[in-house]
Amino acid sequence: MKILCIGHAAYDITTPVDSFPVENTKNRVQERIECGGGPAGTAAYLLGKWGMETYFAGIVGDDLYGHNIAKEYATVGVNTDYLQISSQHTTTSSYIIANRENGSRTILTYRPSSMKMNPVKIDINPDMIIIDGQEPEVSAQVLRDNPNAISIIDAGRDRKEIRDLCKMVTYVACSKDFAQLVSGISIYDDESLNYAFKKLEEEFNTKIIITLEATGCAYRNESGKVEIVPSIKVKAIDSTGAGDIFHGALGYALALKWPLPEALRFANIAGAMSVTRIGGRNSIFELDEMLEVYNEIK
Repeated sequence: MKILCIGHAAYDITTPVDSFPVENTKNRVQERIECGGGPAGTAAYLLGKWGMETYFAGIVGDDLYGHNIAKEYATVGVNTDYLQISSQHTTTSSYIIANRENGSRTILTYRPSSMKMNPVKIDINPDMIIIDGQEPEVSAQVLRDNPNAISIIDAGRDRKEIRDLCKMVTYVACSKDFAQLVSGISIYDDESLNYAFKKLEEEFNTKIIITLEATGCAYRNESGKVEIVPSIKVKAIDSTGAGDIFHGALGYALALKWPLPEALRFANIAGAMSVTRIGGRNSIFELDEMLEVYNEIK
């Protein structure tokens, strides 16, 4: 199965701290973790690491960070024929403060507003497409050209381009924040969750998955009932990339034709386990470790 991931490619520099720094102070840190990042970018890395035939389409600068991202993909076998290296831009960079005390992360991202992929001919026919909305024109064209592919959007930011893409995919796998913004409903109990699902389904006319952070995620089952798939309890030290890893693991399970509830449970486990390590891509466990945990609690 060919899987094409399209979207955001960034370079993350993470500094773990034991508590969030006080404003207007100087602080010395003991660690600095560097790796690639970005929602679709991290999903592609996970899928390559787990042995899937994976392609990534996005844009980086012709600089150290951009070349490091390309090298990182090579280590896990991700095809980068559609990774554009631009001499006109610098690679998107994210500076992350990871608070070990509570697992939160604070991210500062620099990306030139003019930075986007040039038109590209995708000369493969992917069986699965995973997008994050960062490259709306390329994503929309690939979705139109491959109507039979399973497609997933990692919907985090409420923008018109992302709403338009949500109407073109098989699965809208969105954050709770996105669901609340689009539906206009504050999700705090089962009733409000049901109303939010109804609004999103009316808006996008496709299958909806809402991630609920440590709680897990929710979907509508075959009988029409909205159900929550619970996550596992872990001690979080860095939540960077947890959502990206969730979406990559979901793509992996759906590519293997797992039933949706099982695919979501597996994705929950991958996302939860990732927060026990520092750094986004460093938090992707080996596949055999993932399957062992999945089978233990099945």
